[in-house]
Amino acid sequence: MTCVLRRATTGDAATLARLVVAAFAEYRGRLLPESGALSETATSIAAQLADGHGAFLVERDGDPVACVLFQPDAGDLYFGRLAVVPAHRGAGLAPLLVAAVEDEARVRGYPAVRLGVRVALPANQRLFAGLGYVEISREAHPGFVEPTSITMRKVL
Repeated sequence: MTCVLRRATTGDAATLARLVVAAFAEYRGRLLPESGALSETATSIAAQLADGHGAFLVERDGDPVACVLFQPDAGDLYFGRLAVVPAHRGAGLAPLLVAAVEDEARVRGYPAVRLGVRVALPANQRLFAGLGYVEISREAHPGFVEPTSITMRKVL
């Protein structure tokens, strides 16, 4: 099986949106508030890319199967919408994408990489901790009293 990691372009916006929605579909109804990833569209992704955000896309045998979006934020490079379609999970694609973001951060001169993960998703928290990310804060989404999101950071 041939696996190719490449930088995504605005021409990939529809593919990126499809991957994000497919990967986050399992969280529908499990997260409060609902993940904004479920409402991504080709238009919203294209707008992000046109606004200076970046993205990586993984293809296996020519089929898009995973992606991640990233952007500068508060002096670090922040990534989100890390998405691996269910049929391709467990093959090391998430760590591959995270490593690509970390390499991008180094090239751009950022001191660290940050991400947000939901409190309700401990398996995802463990994944990122295993890649060297540490919790730096917890936040509550608007309208919530208890924290719903964790910010994690890795110094490069």
